[in-house]
Amino acid sequence: MAGQGHRTVPHTADLHVEAWAATRDECLAEAVRGLVDSFAAVAGARAHRRAERHVTAGSNEDLLVAVVDEVIYRLDADGQVPVSVTVRPARDGGVDLVMSLAAVETVEIVGAAPKGASLHELRCEADAAGRWSCGVTIDV
Repeated sequence: MAGQGHRTVPHTADLHVEAWAATRDECLAEAVRGLVDSFAAVAGARAHRRAERHVTAGSNEDLLVAVVDEVIYRLDADGQVPVSVTVRPARDGGVDLVMSLAAVETVEIVGAAPKGASLHELRCEADAAGRWSCGVTIDV
C-alpha cells in the first residue's frame, strides 16, 4: 500500500471504507475522501462554499464516526458534497474538519448515497510503527 490512501471494500448490503496515513488526522481525511469517492465523482467540480466544523469525541473510533456523519449530514440536509477536505488537530484532542463544498447537482453521482456510519467493524488506530489506519462500514 502507498503511504497514504483509501479504498472501498464490498460489504453485505453496505460499503466498507478503509483508509491509511501517517497521522490520525490525515487518516480521517482519507476516510472522508473514500466515502465521497464511493458515491460521487468530484474531480474538476467547483466548490461554491467552505465549511469548517469542530468535532470532538471520546475515542478515535467515535471521532471517525462523527467526521463521517458530518459529511453525510451535509449531503442530506444541505445537498452539498466535499470536493476537498482537510482535518486539523484541535487543542482539545478533537479535530477541525475543513471542507470545500459543491452542490450535489454539480457533481456526477456514481454510487448509492450514504445514510450513516455503522459501529460494525469500526476501527481507528496506530500500528506498532505509528502508522494510522481506520475502517468504517457505511449504510447505503
